[in-house]
Amino acid sequence: MRYIKDIPHEFYKISLYRWNEKYIIKFEAGGRYEQVYKVDETDITSEDELDRIVDGAMIAAVRKRFDEMHADWQATLLRNEIIF
Repeated sequence: MRYIKDIPHEFYKISLYRWNEKYIIKFEAGGRYEQVYKVDETDITSEDELDRIVDGAMIAAVRKRFDEMHADWQATLLRNEIIF
């Protein structure tokens, strides 16, 4: 996997990679959760389009999913009596 660059964001680490004829957009939150989106190279005409994909609506969807991931994690810890 070849690192391309980071997209600056105040809350998330957003990294772009290229691997197996795909671009990979990786979102990281707090070192605990990750979301990865793969884009076929043939679906875009330039790497600049990847920056445009990560717009406000995409960030809002990512934030919602991270919140859901965190809730799922907390629920399993409680359900299994790992935390009280």
